[in-house]
Amino acid sequence: MILITDELRARLLVNGSANTDTDHVPVVKLFNPTGAATWLLTELDADGDTLFGLCDLGFGLPELGSVSLAELEAVKGPLGLGVERDLYFKPRFPLSVYSDAARLAGHITEDERLLRQAAAALEIPTPELPPDAAERPR
Repeated sequence: MILITDELRARLLVNGSANTDTDHVPVVKLFNPTGAATWLLTELDADGDTLFGLCDLGFGLPELGSVSLAELEAVKGPLGLGVERDLYFKPRFPLSVYSDAARLAGHITEDERLLRQAAAALEIPTPELPPDAAERPR
C-alpha cells in the first residue's frame, strides 16, 4: 500500500511549509495492523521524509513529534505486514484536540466523547455531526 499518495503529500507539504504555529487538522492516519502503533500526521518537511504529528507507539504515552516516512515504509511486522493508511479516517478536529484526547485515553482515539471534551477544554468549536441512523425518525 502506498502510505502517502501524491495528493496527501501535497497537502502535507503545504502544511509543513507554513511559517506559523498553525494547529492543522490531521491529513493522514497511519497504523500498524499487527500492533498498537498509530500516527496522525499533519506536516511533511521539504526533505520529503520528515513527517510531523501525533505519534503513539502503543506504550501509553502518545506525543507530538517527528517520524521518518522511509522508516515507516520499511517496517515489516508479523507475516510481513507493514504500516498501513487508514482509508476511512475522516479528521474533524485540529491536532491539538486529538493530542489532548490521546493523553486522556493513553492512546490515539476517535472516541467522540473524549474528542469533544478535549475540544471544550481548548475552547475549540466542535463540528456538527449528522444524526445517528438510530436517532432518525422512521
